[in-house]
Amino acid sequence: MSRSVKKGPYIDVKLLKKIEGKTPEQAGVIKTWARSSMIPPEFVGFTFGVHNGRKHIDVFVTEDMIGHRLGEFSPSRTFYKHGGKMQKELEQRKREAEIAAAKAARASADSKK
Repeated sequence: MSRSVKKGPYIDVKLLKKIEGKTPEQAGVIKTWARSSMIPPEFVGFTFGVHNGRKHIDVFVTEDMIGHRLGEFSPSRTFYKHGGKMQKELEQRKREAEIAAAKAARASADSKK
């Protein structure tokens, strides 16, 4: 953990005020830009709209998330795939293997009739 133990965990005060005295049903989705805020036990059951730089991603907080940061559950980068000639060849082989498997399954189903 990068934050000093004597300082304690960083929890955004504004988020604590937003959930203070409310139930998860009353609060609805709480929009926030505080991606670096840690998740304390008080946040369990609430849904936060964590900003990823472009839009707010809904994050429903469970017990497993306690101690993690809100930003960990709202990815800010989209991975599509690695490209290039080799990747195209691998995808083509995969498609051919799927077609061959489908033909074999169809042939075995026809022979059983």
